[in-house]
Amino acid sequence: MQQRVRYSGRRRNLNPYTASNAIIAVNLGLFVWGFVLDAMHPGTLNGISQYQIDMGLAREFLNAGEWYRLVSSGFLHFGLLHVGMNMFLLYQLSRMLEPTLGSVKFTLVYFASLLGGAAGALILSPNALTGGASGAVFGIMAAAIVGMRQRGVNPLQTGLGLTFLINIGLTLAIPNISVGGHFGGALAGAACGVFVLAPAQWRLPRWTEFVMPIAIGVVAAAIAVTPSL
Repeated sequence: MQQRVRYSGRRRNLNPYTASNAIIAVNLGLFVWGFVLDAMHPGTLNGISQYQIDMGLAREFLNAGEWYRLVSSGFLHFGLLHVGMNMFLLYQLSRMLEPTLGSVKFTLVYFASLLGGAAGALILSPNALTGGASGAVFGIMAAAIVGMRQRGVNPLQTGLGLTFLINIGLTLAIPNISVGGHFGGALAGAACGVFVLAPAQWRLPRWTEFVMPIAIGVVAAAIAVTPSL
């Protein structure tokens, strides 16, 4: 005789980290791909490879209509330490936040923060070639901190609050770090956190948890490209 597990009719999400795992995999995959391309076609312009020029963010590229760089620059990293630190921090944050938000809202907050970081970078350093997931990662941190505050938890009494302060200090102290990118991402992520992590007693419509991160991302993108219109 054979016995099979009774089918309940419900699908269960066996992996609560689908979005973050995919984002990390894409970042690492593109970093390796860029390394291969640079090895196949050596040569740099002022220490910047052709792959980095093709993916990076700067005002002159947006003025030429290359708006895709608002996103592509968030998947560009300048070295192993750069990508390693960003992906390590994203991995830690996602283990805490993605199961709470769900993969869809986590993704929306991530990309809204990425666009916020791009806008901030273009405002403070429009002529620099900028890249990295730091703005999006700062946004995820800021969203989590806002969620804590809304639930009456003091972030400074947690490891997350200390991590955020340390990263702000490093942003201001270390040369060649995009201050605008980090702070722009944090502002966008904090704004998203107000809605996606709102306490139940606020009784916000459920649609705001999805629509507001999209709206915040659209506003950030509009701010970034407005001088190019």
